[in-house]
Amino acid sequence: MHKVGFLLEEGFQVMALSTQAVFESANLTFGEKFYQVENYSMQGGDIRSSLGMVVQTRAVDEHSTADTWIVGGVNDPMAAPASQAKKRFLQNAAFHAKRMAAICSGAFYLAEAGLLANKTATTHWALAGDMQQRFSDVHIDANRIYVADGNIWTSAGMTAGLDLALAMVEQDLGSEVARSVAHKLVMSQKRSGGQSQHSERVDLSPKSSRIQNALEYARRNLKGSLTVDDLAAAVHLSPRQFSRVFRQETGHTPAKAVEGMRLEAARLLIEQSRQTLDVIAKETGFRDRRHMREVFIRGFGIPPQILRQGARLG
Repeated sequence: MHKVGFLLEEGFQVMALSTQAVFESANLTFGEKFYQVENYSMQGGDIRSSLGMVVQTRAVDEHSTADTWIVGGVNDPMAAPASQAKKRFLQNAAFHAKRMAAICSGAFYLAEAGLLANKTATTHWALAGDMQQRFSDVHIDANRIYVADGNIWTSAGMTAGLDLALAMVEQDLGSEVARSVAHKLVMSQKRSGGQSQHSERVDLSPKSSRIQNALEYARRNLKGSLTVDDLAAAVHLSPRQFSRVFRQETGHTPAKAVEGMRLEAARLLIEQSRQTLDVIAKETGFRDRRHMREVFIRGFGIPPQILRQGARLG
């Protein structure tokens, strides 16, 4: 039996508990109780979530063990730093456990305990900047929904914890069980860790209607060349004026923004269609399949083939 211990803090984010449904479903799919899930806290007893829901927990001590520890986060991790006792517990737990994991802002607690030093990790995109500033020895990849660096796992915010838990099930029980769990939980697909946390077009957030229209034009014409001249002409601006205004409003060059939109469009096609990678590269405006692969590795840290393999578990 594989024991999963959830370490909760007063004011924990209730979404962390939703990941327990993944392990419950895995037990039902596997046909026996492979996972045993228990809730812990430093002091034990009733722990209240940020929403006010009360959960009963066991107190941790030097004898508390689990194969996988999952650390829940709080809404403001800077206002609720880890105690010395919690840091010591996490350090000791990491020495004995198969995996240490954190959901959303729970990554701050792993970092405070020194468990993320010289590792790649992720957290909620809104907290990534603060985390990188506080922990310069951690490589924060805010473009990943979860990261497994050795035996240390971290996930982005909220529903990304489900993806992290499902990836653990796949590692423990295989892809067939993981696919069945995803189906039972009505998860549209098993998302790979390299999937971006949010939409490229939302990130750009242009203010003027002209730049919004330029992005919409680009979205509809990704198969084309989409040069600065093309985009500028579409919104009746000179190329020089368009480039200046575009960068002012989005913080990106037009070329970088178009590359991001191509990347997002290709990702969706890879995950949701049966088209070949050659066809997808052509339809989304990449020079060829090799060019698309280079951009994928730069943007997501994995090649398109790995993303497609993960999507097939859905």
